[in-house]
Amino acid sequence: MYPRKELTALERSKVKLLARIAARRQECAAAAGRAAEPIRVLDGAMASWRSLSPIVKMAAVPLGFLLKRASGRRARKLGILLRWGPIIYGAVRSLPGIRILSRRG
Repeated sequence: MYPRKELTALERSKVKLLARIAARRQECAAAAGRAAEPIRVLDGAMASWRSLSPIVKMAAVPLGFLLKRASGRRARKLGILLRWGPIIYGAVRSLPGIRILSRRG
């Protein structure tokens, strides 16, 4: 039906196409891995936060106030994070419940 040369040319182009698809697949997987890195770090931080006892979470607020008094820019930022972190975390956790309630109405 097809001449042998055309079949050979089709086979070569198929092999090249499959190689390009494989290379593109690897590039996409690497890009997705790089894009997901911040999500992985955030997920690990959330898991660590959940593993802390509630008493330690409550102690973070006074510790934030103490670190705020400490000198240095880095300590100040950490103090702000420790002071407001539990409040922000609680607010973010309540967002899905608020969305469900707003859809009902």
